Amino acid sequence: MDGVSPKFVLPETFDGVRMEITGQLGMIWELVKAPVIVPLLQLAVYICLLMSVMLLCERVYMGIVIVLVKLFWKKPDKRYKFEPIHDDEELGSSNFPVVLVQIPMFNEREVYKLSIGAACGLSWPSDRLVIQVLDDSTDPTQMVEVECQRWASKGINIRYQIRENRVGYKAGALKEGLKRSYVKHCEYVVIFDADFQPEPDFLRRSIPFLMHNPNIALVQARWRFGNHFINHLFQYNLKFDINSDECLLTRMQEMSLDYHFTVEQEVGSSTHAFFGFNGTAGIWRIAAINEAGGWKDRTTVEDMDLAVKSELPSTFRAFRFQQHRWSCGPANLFRKMVMEIKVRFWKKVYVIYSFFFVRKIIAHWVTFCFYCVVLPLTILVPEVKVPIWGSVYIPSIITILNSVGTPRSIHLLFYWILFENVMSLHRTKATLIGLFEAGRANEWVVTAKLGSGQSAKGNTKGIKRFPRIFKLPDRLNTLELGFAAFLFVCGCYDFVHGKNNYFIYLFLQTMSFFISGLGWIGTYVPS
Repeated sequence: MDGVSPKFVLPETFDGVRMEITGQLGMIWELVKAPVIVPLLQLAVYICLLMSVMLLCERVYMGIVIVLVKLFWKKPDKRYKFEPIHDDEELGSSNFPVVLVQIPMFNEREVYKLSIGAACGLSWPSDRLVIQVLDDSTDPTQMVEVECQRWASKGINIRYQIRENRVGYKAGALKEGLKRSYVKHCEYVVIFDADFQPEPDFLRRSIPFLMHNPNIALVQARWRFGNHFINHLFQYNLKFDINSDECLLTRMQEMSLDYHFTVEQEVGSSTHAFFGFNGTAGIWRIAAINEAGGWKDRTTVEDMDLAVKSELPSTFRAFRFQQHRWSCGPANLFRKMVMEIKVRFWKKVYVIYSFFFVRKIIAHWVTFCFYCVVLPLTILVPEVKVPIWGSVYIPSIITILNSVGTPRSIHLLFYWILFENVMSLHRTKATLIGLFEAGRANEWVVTAKLGSGQSAKGNTKGIKRFPRIFKLPDRLNTLELGFAAFLFVCGCYDFVHGKNNYFIYLFLQTMSFFISGLGWIGTYVPS
């Protein structure tokens, strides 16, 4: 008896119990599916189709307008009064207006020298230019102040300003900067974020539009790579971009931003409709800012609330934070100011429906809810049908219209679609947080920059193009991995039982979520 080893024997009825439980769950599913699941999922399909049609109409409208603009509209320097400012030996610099350049900063260790140097290199009389560095940094090294002192010793009129706190974040810094006594005689203010590097002739190419057109409040430059809105705004095609070719992540960002600038902003400008100041690379008439009530710090999108070379975030973490703010801020602003817009009825309808609701909310929701949730679920519930015009034709047309901004990246369109679907997860979450003012609605996380203007010249220390295997746990994004698993299950089910061949799209989208979930996208900077 002592030599007999113990044995664990499962009861003979175990398999029968398991089959019984499985059968009961299947029976419950069938009982619930017909009266509850099918109607709810069908309703979700109808809502998504409606949102798709709304977005399609918006894209087609902007497509028609931009074609008319390119074919028949005059260029800004022909459409508006424009006379270059020439140096005059008799008048000296008095024919140049006094311009304030504001550079808000917060721990911009990698790029502060580039932006300050570019601002100090602007071709403008030194006695008619005031450069104001608004430093909210917590870095104890005082490196930004030292850099400002270095340029001041060369005769540049540069002022270094700090605050005791970061109340209002960027908007608070801009607001405080305009209160300084030496700003009183400035007519215009140009704002550059720390990663923007204007060309020397930037002011000479843009200031004349404000000087000779008193109804223009803002000249917004195009990037490349308040509850108050001013109706007399326009965009001028001055391009800023230094790292769009750094990696696939920055190329896909360029595609999204180029559509925003070459289509959305151009349509808003050409039709004298509303478009938001982009927060940087723009020149404001200071009187217009004051008339609009000044900078508001109630949201994290100070540029929209009032309404050169730029570095695109090349790490996935930085890009996610940026997209959260860019999606959450407009939704939160929409919540706070929708009843406060005081313009004519039809203009109010336009700004609420088109500018905010469709472009800032619906565009994110339909991308995520329809193509990443509802459509995969219809595979598990074959009783719910999705018309082919909604699942194929409309998204194809919208995608083609979105791609016109960056013809050079047309070959990346396939990857861009899959990546945009991944990012729609975070944008949808951010818009919900903004609308309900929950959690991180008013959180400001500064987008990390790597100083790509320097790395392009050989300073690539610390930048990794591919992740290290042993750092993988630090890079995991569980939300993306969870959706990758969900889409993989739906794809497998469609491969076995489906009739629409959705599994091809689902497996590709699964790979996109999986790659993003592992952090294998963009550049990598070791901590």
